[in-house]
Amino acid sequence: MSLKFSKSRMSPNEKISIEELRCQFDGEVERFSNEQTGQTSSADAPLILSIFETSIARMYPNAQRLLDIGCGAGNFSLRITRKLPKLKLTLLDLSRPMLQKAEERLLAEHFTVEETIQTDIVQAELPNEKFDLVIAAASLHHIRTRQDWKNVFDKIYRSLIPGGSFWISDLIKHENETIESLQKERYAEYLCGLRDRTYQRHVFEYIDRSDTPETLSFLIRTLENTGFRQIDIIHKNIVFAAFVAVKPL
Repeated sequence: MSLKFSKSRMSPNEKISIEELRCQFDGEVERFSNEQTGQTSSADAPLILSIFETSIARMYPNAQRLLDIGCGAGNFSLRITRKLPKLKLTLLDLSRPMLQKAEERLLAEHFTVEETIQTDIVQAELPNEKFDLVIAAASLHHIRTRQDWKNVFDKIYRSLIPGGSFWISDLIKHENETIESLQKERYAEYLCGLRDRTYQRHVFEYIDRSDTPETLSFLIRTLENTGFRQIDIIHKNIVFAAFVAVKPL
């Protein structure tokens, strides 16, 4: 199947606003509540969930506090906390209904939600050296500018204790235009395989309106410039990547 499409013609300033994103997510709580599938439009979401939970449990068996950025309905926090039930959780999301759903699900399993924060990560104020773990699953691609990416990575770095780590799973783009085009064609085929061509077009239009993915090379350079070390790409497929960065002791 060969699927052709044009590049996004929208600049970051033309994307939908944070308030429009909030309203959109307010109405999508149930869609984000299936921890077995994650977001079906994200390739390999269940695999990444499994890799993250297993890796975190093995690397940080004594972790005390976790910050979940863009927690959605709580899928990642639930999976990780089942491995590490003593974790104290801080949930951050733009959508109040998402936060309420995530907290409800975690409390139903008797886990500890220390705080919920309704805000955009770009605007969030985070405490210094509080968290052992910070996770961000399919949420940072809404950051609009490279300066905002740098600022967000800096505040996350400061919020981690020495030796803590930052786990990211997200939509990415590629430096080389030919590779970018080929990978988008593969993603289009994946979406058509999930449902049909109409669904594929819907997802691509949604990305064009809502998302501002960055290249993996830029993200890794920025993490390194922030001070992170031991940066590992855990998984990469089509236009998605999962990676981790550690704050030195």
